[in-house]
Amino acid sequence: MAHSMGIVMVLSLLALAPLCFCGKTSGGGYLYPQFYDHSCPKAQEIVKYVVAKAVAEDPRMGASLLRLHFHDCFVKGCDASILLDSSKSIISEKRAIPNRNSARGFEVIDEIKHALEKECPQTVSCADIMALAARDSTVLTGGPNWKVPLGRRDSIGASVSGSNNDIPAPNNTFQTILTKFKRQGLDIVDLVALSGSHTIGNARCTSFRQRLYNQSGNGQPDYTLDQSYAAHLRTRCPKSGGDQNLFFLDYVSPVKFDNSYFKNLMAYKGLLSSDQILFTNNAISRELVKKYAYNQELFFEQFAKSMIKMGNISPLTGYKGEIRKNCRKVNAY
Repeated sequence: MAHSMGIVMVLSLLALAPLCFCGKTSGGGYLYPQFYDHSCPKAQEIVKYVVAKAVAEDPRMGASLLRLHFHDCFVKGCDASILLDSSKSIISEKRAIPNRNSARGFEVIDEIKHALEKECPQTVSCADIMALAARDSTVLTGGPNWKVPLGRRDSIGASVSGSNNDIPAPNNTFQTILTKFKRQGLDIVDLVALSGSHTIGNARCTSFRQRLYNQSGNGQPDYTLDQSYAAHLRTRCPKSGGDQNLFFLDYVSPVKFDNSYFKNLMAYKGLLSSDQILFTNNAISRELVKKYAYNQELFFEQFAKSMIKMGNISPLTGYKGEIRKNCRKVNAY
């Protein structure tokens, strides 16, 4: 009898193994890929279907959904706070400088949430939807795949000041950006690998104009920007006006997730100052840029690892937060 009980105990522990192997998050709970296997088995399939449709209709959407996850995780952790609209008690992070006129993809998240609420009401969090959508966007545009640890819950508040202070800006110094990453438990390897997401997507003229005309406040352009590339950029990004004009972050293969972003940096054709300084301002990041430029497989492998690590920033788990019915507002009690 005792022997039988021992076998049952071992089997029970093995059944819980995914919990243990995925590691404890800084938020105090566990995230693991099988979280919805029983409560909502079609969850990942539904997310992938809606994301694939959205990316097919708008090739920019993959980059937008990836960025949304990044901008969420760097503020109060990966808790879907960025999705909340303003209300009597909440000032939306959508109003913050890094998100205003640039964060997009909210309607895609709404569509996913609507489909999931029909399939399994109040089960899948908006925070997990964003983590899955970011992974699916990467895969759909040609990038690496990974198993997304799940089990996040949604916040009941937002932080505009957090968005303004914690999200790296295009004109931040290398040290400022690295400090912002380190505050989230991410290191220089994560910084370079995650910056590689700029292999897809666009940036507005206003986010790099200073490089073309007045990089250091002396009326001179950025000497680390290839001059023929700079001349091309000036044709659509004048000294004044055209703030919202869009430019590819990776002019070589703008809708394909690959390692050409790093090759561009080596050719001094990184669009944003925050991109180019990875190659020009730090010896360690410079070597990482070279490694990823020469070895796409290595970049893909590290990008997946760093995305999982970023997705583990202070998630709400257990009884913390809630599972929002509508990603744009907290539940009414």
